[in-house]
Amino acid sequence: MSQPTHHTSAESSVYFDGQFWVLVLTIATGGRLYATRQVLGALPSDAELYAWLLAHGGELIDAALAGPGVEAASRNGTRRVNPERAAREAAQQASRHAPSTASQEALARAREEQGTARSRASAAYRRRREQERYEQRRRRAKQRHRGH
Repeated sequence: MSQPTHHTSAESSVYFDGQFWVLVLTIATGGRLYATRQVLGALPSDAELYAWLLAHGGELIDAALAGPGVEAASRNGTRRVNPERAAREAAQQASRHAPSTASQEALARAREEQGTARSRASAAYRRRREQERYEQRRRRAKQRHRGH
C-alpha cells in the first residue's frame, strides 16, 4: 500500500505596509495554507533578515501553524474559460473587498479568533468584578444590620 504524500512548502515575503516593513510567512501543508505576520520596523538588509530568521524562525513557524489555516486552492482541472465570463467574475470579486490572497485570509481569521478570545476574557473579567462588588455590598449590608 502506498502512503499518501504530504508536500510542505514555505514562502516568506517582506513588504512595506505604509508605515513599517512587514514579514509574512506562508506555509502550505496537507492541503491547507497557514500564515503569520511579523512587523520588522525599518527595512532589514539581507544579512539582518537571515540572522533574524535563524534566531526567530522556529517561533514564526509555530505561530503560523497555530493559526486556523484555510483550504489551499487546487490547480487541478483547469480549463479554458470564456474571457467575458472571466472579466465579469473578476469585476465581482474586485467589488467584494475580499482578502486578495489566501495568506491574508488566514491572517484575518487569526485576528478574528484573537479578538473573540479577548472579548470573552474581558466579559468574564467584568462578570467576576461585578460578582465581587455584589458580594462586598452584601457583606457591608450585613455588618450594618448587625450594628458594626
